Amino acid sequence: MALSFEGLLVALSGRPVLHDVTAALRPGRVTTILGPNGAGKSTLVRAAVALVTPQAGSVRLDDRDVAALDPRERARAIGYLPQDATVHWNVPVAEIVALGRAARRSPFAGPSPADLDAVTLAMEATHVTALADRPIHELSGGERARVLLARVLAGAPRWLLADEPLASLDPAHQIDLLDRLREIAAKGMGVVIVLHDLLQAGRVADDVLLLRDGRLLAFGAAADVLTPERLEAAYDIAVSVGGDAQGRPLCVPLGRR
Repeated sequence: MALSFEGLLVALSGRPVLHDVTAALRPGRVTTILGPNGAGKSTLVRAAVALVTPQAGSVRLDDRDVAALDPRERARAIGYLPQDATVHWNVPVAEIVALGRAARRSPFAGPSPADLDAVTLAMEATHVTALADRPIHELSGGERARVLLARVLAGAPRWLLADEPLASLDPAHQIDLLDRLREIAAKGMGVVIVLHDLLQAGRVADDVLLLRDGRLLAFGAAADVLTPERLEAAYDIAVSVGGDAQGRPLCVPLGRR
């Protein structure tokens, strides 16, 4: 189930934010969306889950327009983790994660054995099983971020879209979360992550979609996109790009151009 942007044009309050963005994302891979502030990264992800309406072009799952899907079908296909995700009720973690199954249950139906299994697996994958009985408002920001990711995973979507999922995590939990996302992609799910950290982007990405001023600068394999020249064009900074033991690009910002 490929996720593709086809000639996408989005304007917010009359101001163009995305201009003719075209890219075909592949399942089973981690795609990182990069670009400076105001590049349109979050808007692109919001368009992918039909939270904003394009003025032209479309977002498609295979040959189907995402905006035309029934909302429950769309929720089963695409899991979305926004950067400002909040929880208004101070309920136990296990109940929060179980909400991720809502699109797969009939209204007012109780959890099935499959629902319970999915919740258990999602909590294990994000290392929050020990927090199951804790009220969510008692958790740290990093713990809460992992719980909200577990809620999305519990729905067993075909695609996971996460907007700045590392924002409240310390370095160790950033590494853990990225490892979890790579494991999820290796099992066939498509994973799309908006990031600002170039070093972590090189560590996790199979593919990179690079934006500036709402326009697509480059899209392709991480090693092809994460070059000093392309990163300088996007960010107006000098960047040193090396490689780790696995051959992944390591991008270190050096200073303003």
